[in-house]
Amino acid sequence: MIQKLFPLDKNYILRQAQTVMEDNLLEMMVFELKRSYTQLYNPLMLMDETFGKILDTYEFPKDRIRLIYRQLCGIYRYKNGDNQLELLFDGRTHFDKFQEDWSEQVLAWVRELGMHESYVKNMLRMTLLFDTESRAEWSENHCKAFINQYFDLKIVKRKGELKLLKTA
Repeated sequence: MIQKLFPLDKNYILRQAQTVMEDNLLEMMVFELKRSYTQLYNPLMLMDETFGKILDTYEFPKDRIRLIYRQLCGIYRYKNGDNQLELLFDGRTHFDKFQEDWSEQVLAWVRELGMHESYVKNMLRMTLLFDTESRAEWSENHCKAFINQYFDLKIVKRKGELKLLKTA
């Protein structure tokens, strides 16, 4: 597919920054998920089988959490949709600034989402407590729907294109 964006278009640079940071931010999302589970369900950190599995699991299928990450990327680009680059006077490049801004925002969002049982349970089912593909797929769909509802957005597919729309 041919990119139709100008090389210095804000959204193009932002998408590059989000892609470069993907693996590190996926790890951060899993760390925050463990933290959210502990705060919601086990604040005394009593060791049981489930808590032990959550803490000790590092290997799991990452394709589903990657989809959630990319959904958050799209929401961020939608919410910051102006394509005007600002003047930077601190010596940083726009790429560096976008990396910093995006990592701060995704951390804040994951912490906010982590206060909701629906998000935490569905993320756990598709990552750290993964057991079957069908359960993970069900959890992914519910997690995506929860995120869309949380951000008051609706995704519409027309002619093969996905578009984010503000509901109401």
